[in-house]
Amino acid sequence: MSETFKVCFCCSRSFKEKKRQPPGSIKRLFEAYSRNGKMSSDDLLRFVSEVQGEEHAGMDYVQDIFNSVKHHNVFHIHGFVHLNAFYRYLFSDTNSPLPLSRQVHHDMKAPLAHYFVYTGHNSYLTGNQVNSRSSVEPIVQSLRKGVKVIELDLWPNPSGNAAEVRHGGTLTSHEDLQKCLNAIKENAFHVSDYPVIVTLEDHLPPNLQGKVAKVESIFFSFAQNRGALQMLTRTFRGMLFRSDSESCKHFPSPEELKKKILISTKPPKEYLESQVIQSSRRTPVDRATSWSGTTNMSWRGEKKIPEEDEESEAVGYRDLIAIHAGNCKSGLEDCLRDDPEKPRRISVNEQWVENVVRTRGIDVVRFTQRNLVRIYPKGTRVDSSNYDPHVGWTHGAQMVAFNMQGHGKQLWIMQGMFRANGGCGYVKKPRILLDTQRLFDPCKSLPIKTTLKVKIFTGEGWDLDFPQTHFDQYSPPDFFVKTGIAGVPRDTVSYRTETAVDQWFPIWKQEFLFQLSVPELALVWFRVQDYDNDTHNDFAGQTCLPLPELKSGIRAVRLHDRAGKPYKNSRLLVSFYFDPPYTF
Repeated sequence: MSETFKVCFCCSRSFKEKKRQPPGSIKRLFEAYSRNGKMSSDDLLRFVSEVQGEEHAGMDYVQDIFNSVKHHNVFHIHGFVHLNAFYRYLFSDTNSPLPLSRQVHHDMKAPLAHYFVYTGHNSYLTGNQVNSRSSVEPIVQSLRKGVKVIELDLWPNPSGNAAEVRHGGTLTSHEDLQKCLNAIKENAFHVSDYPVIVTLEDHLPPNLQGKVAKVESIFFSFAQNRGALQMLTRTFRGMLFRSDSESCKHFPSPEELKKKILISTKPPKEYLESQVIQSSRRTPVDRATSWSGTTNMSWRGEKKIPEEDEESEAVGYRDLIAIHAGNCKSGLEDCLRDDPEKPRRISVNEQWVENVVRTRGIDVVRFTQRNLVRIYPKGTRVDSSNYDPHVGWTHGAQMVAFNMQGHGKQLWIMQGMFRANGGCGYVKKPRILLDTQRLFDPCKSLPIKTTLKVKIFTGEGWDLDFPQTHFDQYSPPDFFVKTGIAGVPRDTVSYRTETAVDQWFPIWKQEFLFQLSVPELALVWFRVQDYDNDTHNDFAGQTCLPLPELKSGIRAVRLHDRAGKPYKNSRLLVSFYFDPPYTF
């Protein structure tokens, strides 16, 4: 059999079509665990225990493997499998490097601050930050992929009589606020029952305020039933979480907040002002009754003594905010101040974080042990690109907000992180970030804890997922693989295989060693490309896997497209081993 490519009208090139067959190293492995070319149930159980590290596997597990390759019609008459069946098992979804059950297995009863949360930025945008369309579609897509923090920007409509969702100061279109809220309600718990947090950014001017009972809060911006507060309560009803305590030393846990939607925004000016007035009438040790712990009088650049009805409405709005937000405009010391009676959330951009952690990294880690930190992309990322999420994660930041409509390596790392814990959108932070006695210092050089050995054997499936001439017009593709670790700076390194020339079923047989000082925060990534001499290398798939969830042994690594959608057939066959073995 040959594969023919046209070079011009009168010429063509023929290549011998290589079959999909196991490389020599896999053949030798099969021979070591079989007899006379046949592998019995007992032989297969011995293989999955000794090579794959499935120490607790039994005959039920082996039977599942048998069932997964039955449709290939490669069984011997008495239930033994030969080499091709064994090879099909290695490349099957049954042999995934991550747990198959997709069940939540982290402790979900700790305070919310103890988790990384899958967080979106400008969740309503379909493209860039300048002139793309606003829509409910990216909100739905994000929630259905496991994102648990949705951001909505509220701006006045052209008539100035209602709020709408859009990216202000740009040419982006607007979307109806009610449609956005409906999309959140209908898709919030598609992936898991754990809470969805809606962060609201208020950009409404004073003329949209005070429409009802002279209240200047954004949630009373339109007469009758058009105010955002009414929209929120009418849409979410019993889903809305309201704090029933005036003092709270810790945020509730994801387990306590199941099936709940939490509103997070800045508290209304009237409430903040009333707290200052009330505190001036009390003793100096009296505290404001909110999670935010802030008394910023100039929240909107105004000072005003609220009337009694304004204050009562503001308190009603205060009760609707589950997580009070603040900023860091009052100085670094106040920004990272940890009030033992009132945990809070601050929102900062990526540049602020990069600058602060150079000298105050430990303080940020301490702050995030009880308080929430949301990091958002800097304003110059108009193309909806993203930043390195590990800068935030290694310092305990829970909400590393990403442009989910963007593409690129950083988004793939984000997607990889939240494949952990059953993909529920919440990942428990490692113990090193929660230890209050020995604070973790990301800048400190730590000893090597273990070495991850990654051996890339082969790959397949591109001939089924792509047209014949997708990669090269005149020949089969020339694949190579880049692989590396995303983690703390000490652990971050990458390598690449040799190029397998003119092969749809490349064989590499290369092993790479990754020394890890903080494996708890590390992910291993793969990117396959087709080599081109005179143009950019063509993309052929990628994936990213969290090390704490990684299963040892020879595994089928399913590849994804640029947006993170898995290909149907394209996979790599890779072995993973920790030396010495490491318990996460």
